[in-house]
Amino acid sequence: MAVEATLGTRLRHLLQLLDGGVERSYLAAGLVDYRPRYTPVVRALQAHGPLSIRSLADAAGLSHSALSQTVAQMERAGWVRTEPDSDARSKRVLMSPALIEALPLLAGHWEATARAAAGLDREIGAALADVAAAAIAALERRPFDDRIRHAIPKRGKK
Repeated sequence: MAVEATLGTRLRHLLQLLDGGVERSYLAAGLVDYRPRYTPVVRALQAHGPLSIRSLADAAGLSHSALSQTVAQMERAGWVRTEPDSDARSKRVLMSPALIEALPLLAGHWEATARAAAGLDREIGAALADVAAAAIAALERRPFDDRIRHAIPKRGKK
């Protein structure tokens, strides 16, 4: 007998299905070393130009450590390059020539992804991005551990 999947298991599975599909579409287009997790970084670099790691993390909506790991992966794959920032204490991230050349192809995939997401939204009867945003906002107002703590039944005193 199978155990019902928990919320966390379902969310991880959903993300795996979404990111896996996006990654396969990149691979089919010849973008062999491009990963979905690179997109917020690329979009931030497109919008703002070269940025320090800290500024790029803020612009991409990622933590400093997550952004640093992603940039390191992107640099190994040849999508970005880094150089010392003006104060030499931090690094600036810049798009590589390969990334600049791939931008039109990526933009087409991002548009197709948005259309596919809209179709999924219609099929499930909810805007998945809006549901996720609402859940994030609610959890930022009141963290999940606090919700769990208040959901634990109080033991009676003897």
